[in-house]
Parts: sequence; structure tokens; C-alpha cells
Amino acid sequence: MIIKEYDFMHKDIVDIRTDVFVVEQNFKEEFDDIDNNCMFLVMYDKDKAIAMCRYFPVADDTYAIGRIAVIKEYRGQGIGAKIVKEAEARVKALGIYKTTLSAQVRAKEFYEKLGYVGEGEIYYEEYCEHIKMKKVLEDMV
Repeated sequence: MIIKEYDFMHKDIVDIRTDVFVVEQNFKEEFDDIDNNCMFLVMYDKDKAIAMCRYFPVADDTYAIGRIAVIKEYRGQGIGAKIVKEAEARVKALGIYKTTLSAQVRAKEFYEKLGYVGEGEIYYEEYCEHIKMKKVLEDMV
């Protein structure tokens, strides 16, 4: 499996996000202005796009990682963790050691296993409970 980086909304990104967030989870507002100012990672199994995420600056010392998605038939194989860790490595390569994300509450435990800590109150995005989570990439310094 390989990971490619894009600075634009490649068709594979649109397809994965549409399948996971729009079709499966019934989100209506999946695409936003952040898509115009971020980097995207897409993981491929041969020529098939199987996972993606985006990352972008939110402060001078912090990047957000978001829209983490793995297509259904590839879940449970550690693919999500791999793409998050790749995004963290790319953020670290920029000299940034803090990351944040908006996690669906049902995925909170997944992010905790990756070292993220919940912060603040639960809030709703697209009728789905979310929580802000943060991580200091100390282990990568």
C-alpha cells in the first residue's frame, strides 16, 4: 500500500468522502472551504483508493487532521491509524508538534489509542456527536 499527497480535491478524495460520509453516514455538508487550503493524503491498495485524510494549520503551532475516512471493506485492518500517523509525520516534518481533530464520539476510543485526549464539551456536527481532541507529538520530537 502506498500513500499519495495532493494539494487539491482529487477525484479519489471526493469518492471516498462521498461513500463514507454522505452515503453511509448521511452527512449533508461534507465539503467545505477548508478543502481549498489544505493537504490531502490518500492511501491506495494497488490502484484502489481506500482511505484519506486532510491536514491544515489552525494556529502557528497547531495543525488539524480531519475527514479521516476508510472505505468499508478495509476497516478493522489498521488503515485508519496508518493514515493518521502519516499525517502526524508530515505535520512534524513542517516543524509543528501539536495536532487537533474533531472526532465523532463513537470513534473517540480509536483516537485515544493513538494518543489523542478529549477536550471540552460534546457538540454536534451534522446531527452527530463530536468532541475536540488534541495531541502533542512529543514522542516524535
